[in-house]
Amino acid sequence: MTKKTRTQQVFTLLVEVGRKSGDGLPKNATGAALMCYASGVDEAEAVRETVAILKQADMAPLDVTGYGTLDERLAQGHEIEDDERELMARALEENSVIVAQVTPFHD
Repeated sequence: MTKKTRTQQVFTLLVEVGRKSGDGLPKNATGAALMCYASGVDEAEAVRETVAILKQADMAPLDVTGYGTLDERLAQGHEIEDDERELMARALEENSVIVAQVTPFHD
């Protein structure tokens, strides 16, 4: 019996976080949106790893929206710039989660 090899892929995730002591967000922010690129054998694994890492960083993940892999996004008509592709390649190479952008929320 041979074991099926599952290859890593990179998923684009938008994570909404609330406030937590030590989260590093601006004092007047009520939370933030984080654009992340996360590697995983499937989107569920990428989400689990991202949430775990954000919790370790004293952040409070509330919601995660997945936008799929590079190929899935291209098929949906998304325009993906070279710098974004480079970050995706880095996440795959390092088998990591990269937070590419943080947008704080304010009242």
